[in-house]
Amino acid sequence: MTMQQIEVITSVERRRRWSRAEKERLVAACLEPNASVSEIARSAGIHAGQLFRWRKELCQVSPPPARQFIPVEVAALPAPDPVETTLPPRPRKKISIVTIELGRGRRIRVESDVDTEALARILDVVERR
Repeated sequence: MTMQQIEVITSVERRRRWSRAEKERLVAACLEPNASVSEIARSAGIHAGQLFRWRKELCQVSPPPARQFIPVEVAALPAPDPVETTLPPRPRKKISIVTIELGRGRRIRVESDVDTEALARILDVVERR
């Protein structure tokens, strides 16, 4: 007669409670290069899906904190001292364009405040051509 092995269960198996440190250790092992999630889960006595769930929970990036409004009080500025803030009026330059006809369809346009000596040199060069 052959003997068979029988396992007697005397109590209801309870769920195992994993500390955060244990979860972090197992998830960190899964993140190592060439690590096998199945092997790590098998060695810990859990299903691989549990490791994936823990990895998702532990590696989740928390959203940035909500922005809070800071109370601001708007106060009127004191009236500026009129002596200090008054700027002298700037003289406005009236710029005009002067067109010089050189003949043979040539024209030179310059602003009215051009340096006259520089303009004379330019005209000498152009007239020689």
